[in-house]
Amino acid sequence: MALVIGANDVVNPAAKNDKSSPIYGMPILNVDQAKAVIVMKRSMNPGFAGIENELFYDPKTSMLLGDAKASLSKLVTEMKNA
Repeated sequence: MALVIGANDVVNPAAKNDKSSPIYGMPILNVDQAKAVIVMKRSMNPGFAGIENELFYDPKTSMLLGDAKASLSKLVTEMKNA
């Protein structure tokens, strides 16, 4: 499992998969290889490169939108209670 907090372009698989992407060839964190991904962000807005992040639309990715600190606190509490 991968937990991504506030990152965008540095976890975008387009850097590996899409030769037409402006970030193609950029080194990224390979979170797309995890069995499950949780992304915490304020919104679905694109990152610095201004492109959509295909990781956000991957079926194994769950988006947790909102304030990351508050969301992480709730997530930790839920995991402790599980």
